[in-house]
Amino acid sequence: MFVKDISASRAFYENVLGQKIEYDFGEDVMFQGGFAMHDANHMSQLLFNRPNPHIDNKLGKENFELYFECEEIDKIFSRLHDNKVTFIHTVKEQPWGQRAIRFYDPDNHIIEIGEPMPAVIRRLLKSGISEEEVAKRTSMPLEEIVKINSGADLSA
Repeated sequence: MFVKDISASRAFYENVLGQKIEYDFGEDVMFQGGFAMHDANHMSQLLFNRPNPHIDNKLGKENFELYFECEEIDKIFSRLHDNKVTFIHTVKEQPWGQRAIRFYDPDNHIIEIGEPMPAVIRRLLKSGISEEEVAKRTSMPLEEIVKINSGADLSA
């Protein structure tokens, strides 16, 4: 992802979203899990052998979404709200049952944070919905619902 101000973007992803830095090369910052950001002007020079005076006009044009998962949606919403993030929408339950938030980062890239599907399934089951109804609502295979309900899922 290309960003206008690498320091501001790093601070946002590290301090607000809680991402952990793996490597910081100045113009390039790599986070644990493989997500990376690059200073847009540096990358323009590197890729095209020229600076791009219009780089600000090319960042965050609603054609890119970065997705993260977090079981603590309400807690992350509070942190985002406290940091005066511009929301596309606050916590919203999607038709398949997943709760998610969408907002803009400092370069107007769309960021989504959603519950992991195993957490969604456990929440729906806890509300009293049958395994079959959860499978239908989430479009997840019934076998996966049964596995998660039995406690066999360790991924979330």
